[in-house]
Amino acid sequence: MQHKGLLTLLGALAVVVAAPAASAPPAAGVVVPGVSLGGVELGMSREGVLRIWGPRHGICRDCEQATWYFNYRPFAPEGVGVSFRRGRVDRVFTVWKPSGWRAQDGLNLGASASEVEDRAAILDRRECAGYSALLERGARATTAFYLFREELWGVGLIRPGANPCL
Repeated sequence: MQHKGLLTLLGALAVVVAAPAASAPPAAGVVVPGVSLGGVELGMSREGVLRIWGPRHGICRDCEQATWYFNYRPFAPEGVGVSFRRGRVDRVFTVWKPSGWRAQDGLNLGASASEVEDRAAILDRRECAGYSALLERGARATTAFYLFREELWGVGLIRPGANPCL
């Protein structure tokens, strides 16, 4: 089944959220390609993330890197996430197509793959387990547009050269 890998990933994300962590991610957010996602930038400190998104988050227990999830409801996969390397943001991403999120130019989650390709300077397409990542490379960050069934389900920022697959 084509989407089995994505469903497995999303199920794992829902399970890793700590039970008492009722989350409070931004209700909606803007992605500024190559710069920020919901106000969070690569290289930002943990304290900086907490100032922007608040203290209520779940912690991934099985991730290689320290990863926090700011889900709208506990154990439900919709929201945003951030991974840290040496105490600094290394990756920031939306989780499971949260409503109200859009790119700076007005491109909304739910857009078709062709709409993403028309608006962004896509240089590469990577196939992940059950989904694809369209990559727009920037000097400080690569913007990943995550597609499921050729529809935009998420966005993220990663350091240049990093694997875009979550």
